[in-house]
Amino acid sequence: MGDRELFEGGDDIARQERAAAGQPLEPRVGPVPKGPPRSKPYTHPAAGWGAAKAVTEFLVDEREVVVGSLEMFKMNQEDSDGFDCPGCAWPDTKDLALDLCENGIKHTAWEMTGKRTTREFFARHTVTELSEWNDHDLEAEGRLTEPMVYDPDTDHYVPIGWQDAFNLFGDAVRALENPDQASYYTSGRLGNESSFLYSLMARELGTNNQPDCANMCTEAGSRAMRAALGTGKATVDLKDWESADAVFVMGINAASNAPRMLTPLAQLYRAGKKLVHINPQIEAGATRTIIPHDILAMATFRATPTSNLNIRPRSAGNMALMRGVAKATLEWAETDEHAVDRQFLERFTSGFEEYRRLVAATSWDEIVHQSGVPKKDILEAAAIYRDADRSIITWGLGVNQHEHSVDTIREIINVLLLRGNIGREGAGAAPNRGHSNVQGNRTCGVTNAPEREFLDRLAEVCGFDPPREKGLDVVGTLEAMARGDIKVFVGMSGNFALASPDTAFAYAALRKVDLTVYVSTKLNRSHIVHGRRALILPCLGRTERDVQAGGPQRISVEDGDSMVHLSQGNRPPASPHLLSEPAIIAGLARAALPGSGTPWEWYVEDYDRIRDTMAKVLYGFEDFNRRVRQPMGFRIEQPARERVFLTPSGRAEFSHAPLPDVVPRAGRLVLGTMRSHDQWNTTVYTDNDRYRGIRNLRTLVFMNSDDMSERGLEEFQPTVITAHAKDGTERTLDGFLAVRHDLPRGVAAGYMPELNQLISISDYSAQSDQPLMKQLDVTIEASIGRTGAPGPVERTGAGRDG
Repeated sequence: MGDRELFEGGDDIARQERAAAGQPLEPRVGPVPKGPPRSKPYTHPAAGWGAAKAVTEFLVDEREVVVGSLEMFKMNQEDSDGFDCPGCAWPDTKDLALDLCENGIKHTAWEMTGKRTTREFFARHTVTELSEWNDHDLEAEGRLTEPMVYDPDTDHYVPIGWQDAFNLFGDAVRALENPDQASYYTSGRLGNESSFLYSLMARELGTNNQPDCANMCTEAGSRAMRAALGTGKATVDLKDWESADAVFVMGINAASNAPRMLTPLAQLYRAGKKLVHINPQIEAGATRTIIPHDILAMATFRATPTSNLNIRPRSAGNMALMRGVAKATLEWAETDEHAVDRQFLERFTSGFEEYRRLVAATSWDEIVHQSGVPKKDILEAAAIYRDADRSIITWGLGVNQHEHSVDTIREIINVLLLRGNIGREGAGAAPNRGHSNVQGNRTCGVTNAPEREFLDRLAEVCGFDPPREKGLDVVGTLEAMARGDIKVFVGMSGNFALASPDTAFAYAALRKVDLTVYVSTKLNRSHIVHGRRALILPCLGRTERDVQAGGPQRISVEDGDSMVHLSQGNRPPASPHLLSEPAIIAGLARAALPGSGTPWEWYVEDYDRIRDTMAKVLYGFEDFNRRVRQPMGFRIEQPARERVFLTPSGRAEFSHAPLPDVVPRAGRLVLGTMRSHDQWNTTVYTDNDRYRGIRNLRTLVFMNSDDMSERGLEEFQPTVITAHAKDGTERTLDGFLAVRHDLPRGVAAGYMPELNQLISISDYSAQSDQPLMKQLDVTIEASIGRTGAPGPVERTGAGRDG
């Protein structure tokens, strides 16, 4: 199939028509398209020369060719000036000179830009004017250079001194009627030391309102694994990946979201091991790859397959698929004593017999119907699992962001338990963490639901009585803002406004807050959608030198396999007025807690002091400063890896949940949001999505060809997408272009954050409290008489309480 293009002008013509008619415009997230939309299937290997070309073009556009190229050799290296990639949480590889990927380089170069957002810029532009800018252009102005405060009289951000900024926050917090009127959010970008200080500050201020990005992304996996195994973390490391006989990759677009995963996948395939990808879309990472640091393969254009089998369940059909793998395994076990590990089941698990009866009572017809996968394909996957002595199952947001994700992930653990694939080399559960230190944030205290043991140690070591009540998560914080119950909101990195569900609801809620405070490196939508008063506090980036009274400092991060290692920036700061994240937190804390006995300023002088305190509070961080300086750092003790299960029974727990009905109603589709390849979280570099063959377009909806024909839709025809929320309300987007894509019937997909407008604040999982970003109940039809991009959000209902 050749290029499919729309030459009418699409996006911009539609926006011009609406502007001429006086209709409001939602700011575009991505940059202004450089040409007409185009869709052409990608047929090349993942990574390889396509990635090399994309990186070169990006560095040229960002004017960082020389410096950016040199920095590549310092990324994810453990020498004195090596820094941890601020992108994904894939573990580092020892002795690999280029342990990096295309998106990591883009992410780092985006931070290293020579552009600056100065006081002169803010003097030229009101916030009202900036609210009409697209999000790409806001970030593209470059690095923030000094603290700014919003002046409502002039509608401008104006400079403010650091101490005055701290005092503004301190005065606002001390004026609260109770400490739960504040909420403290963080993304996965913070280092461990900052995460610990930040959570300490919030708790010393008297609240567990500590939402984080995991509330939107990985909460389901953490809850499921803690219930099943007594841990929320992976039970594998890179050595296990090297020695696995089979790897099942579920709901992960590896080529874009975890590109360094392609290296072990290619190595496993060349070693004759089996690889199964389970995803509604067959993504580029599930086909073949050329690893860029494989010089011979690059020189000879020799690609390596990355999959033996691709299975495409319906959206939210993964639980039924895993139930099918379990059913086949247990049926084979009736005649083959090696199909299950009976010794492991008897010695280390609880609830197996009840699970066996549940599986037997689940019919193949129901499994096929709910999964959307033919029985022969399920049996083929199950045979790969049965024949592999050691198997790893890894999963990502394509599994986490559904209504029944906790049950689904527990079903994954059930399957692993059947063959004893927990607690031995080459086998285990491997949740894929998508952000640099989202796991470390949680380990170091950032959570709205802290465990009693952690709070007890915190009280003993730090000398105060922390709050014991469960705090607000992301959804709870937004609802409390909307009610007027949150007066102060702090966003420690990230882009809370744009990442949140129910965009209109979130924007209105944020504007009700008395004071919003964001610690950031670049301007983003959250600075524009602010409270009645607002602070922008610019911080050092991961690549920049952090020099305190005790000398140059290093921070630590935790990767997805629980390895903790050091990171040290080596570039000069973007501005002499930047502070490190620990210094900013300490300044905020001292202003809000003038009588605090915590030595905030002393901690900031030398981060070893923070780590010494962390070693006394955090399980697994004993002797922190010595161990983190070992080659590659240290691995936090993982009891489940040693078959020690910290569950109430002391055993790994089988779950017994019935299969949910996930088949969409007649005329409905299940819509999932995702990132494009040229995007990292809410940061959009271009309007292209190379691996899905898209250029110059983000306001689209991918659909199955038959689903399009059934609705009378042609390629690039504008649509009306209506989301039907749990609370009975509807949200409609008019103008997203239909794009034919290889998806199962009943499944549609498009990009976040544009489609976040469709996710009601009531659309969250009762199991994980995560927004249902992969399971929206929608109808899609032709938009009559339109030729381009989306119109304004049309809401026929309010939030949960409306």
